[in-house]
Amino acid sequence: MADHSVTRRSLLMQTAVAGLATIAAPMINLGRYQLFGQGTPQYSKRAVDIVQRSLVIDMLSVFTLNFPDQDKWERDPESFTEAEFQTFLDSGINVFHPAVGQGGPNAYDSAIRFFGGWNAFIAGSDTRLMRIDSVGDFGRVKAAKKIAVILGLQNSEHFRRPADVDFFFNLGQRVSQLTYNSRNLIGNGSTERRDEGISDFGVSIIERMNQVGMAIDVSHCGDRTTLDAFELSKKPVLITHSNARVLANGHPRDKADEAILAVKKNGGVMGITGVRMFVRDREPTTIEHALDHFDHVAKLIGPEHLGVGSDIDLHGYDSMPPELNKQLRNSYKGSYGFRERIDIEGLDHPRRMFDLTEGLIRRKYSDANIEGILGGNFRRVLSEIWTT
Repeated sequence: MADHSVTRRSLLMQTAVAGLATIAAPMINLGRYQLFGQGTPQYSKRAVDIVQRSLVIDMLSVFTLNFPDQDKWERDPESFTEAEFQTFLDSGINVFHPAVGQGGPNAYDSAIRFFGGWNAFIAGSDTRLMRIDSVGDFGRVKAAKKIAVILGLQNSEHFRRPADVDFFFNLGQRVSQLTYNSRNLIGNGSTERRDEGISDFGVSIIERMNQVGMAIDVSHCGDRTTLDAFELSKKPVLITHSNARVLANGHPRDKADEAILAVKKNGGVMGITGVRMFVRDREPTTIEHALDHFDHVAKLIGPEHLGVGSDIDLHGYDSMPPELNKQLRNSYKGSYGFRERIDIEGLDHPRRMFDLTEGLIRRKYSDANIEGILGGNFRRVLSEIWTT
């Protein structure tokens, strides 16, 4: 979520925020499970079993919205404490895609620093973290009892020429969103006034991404740019984190049904987010309204094209200090339509995948379909994309 000149990362680096909360996770088997200690919801055995046997992939979840903490972990991986690591393990999420929006005149250098920092963090925490480089790595995550990371960015401005795609692939990048909210040399973002679609330069970048096996993401792209990407790419295209526009009164960051239908035709997967204004334009906005987006996409193109892209860290935007939250809101255009809260209760905490699974059970999804939504579908499509 941010403009070219004020990125989420640069904004949040200005303010120190409290660190990740630490929560114990005893499990009590009374036909239902109580996770994360007393005073928290109980989950059905069916929901817990589904999460535990699934490879759970959140295709947009930063490690922390407190980027000074992220910088600290990158400089000194040992500062990533056992308690913080345990919170990630207890979340049930096995694979994170912690992409951020970066751009501007120094996009290339910023991207080198971003991937360099993450690689240092992962290498310095190799008993806890692992980088996903190929499809085979997915099979090792749960047995290794590690948290896995898919490296990506929510903008492709760092690709100055097609050869840069190869360079960043070699640094570990496996996903790249073509544009953020604003226009770049590839195409147009979702909050630009006009969208002329993919440029000739953008065509060359898409071709090279297909060649090296880097996934194309169009979550923040404008409508024409989104459809062009589906038409131009010879491999499946991802919408890692967006929702159905028809259910949110035309929010520009959501996708029209035409784009959702293109996901099926192209063989891609769409991740649903719980960001409040992307779910509904008025109150109340609840987890049930978020589940409506899963239902809408499933009815249009089938549950095999559904996934999760939460677009938050484990604790959510509303846990940010008031001043930092205010700065974040001010960095976006008015069309984002912020309200009092950004998160949705039930999807704003470390165990949100358990709440989501309970919701999908309520909506009568089969166990197999839920396992696909929690990560199996993204795993499948990435196996098709990450080939040369």
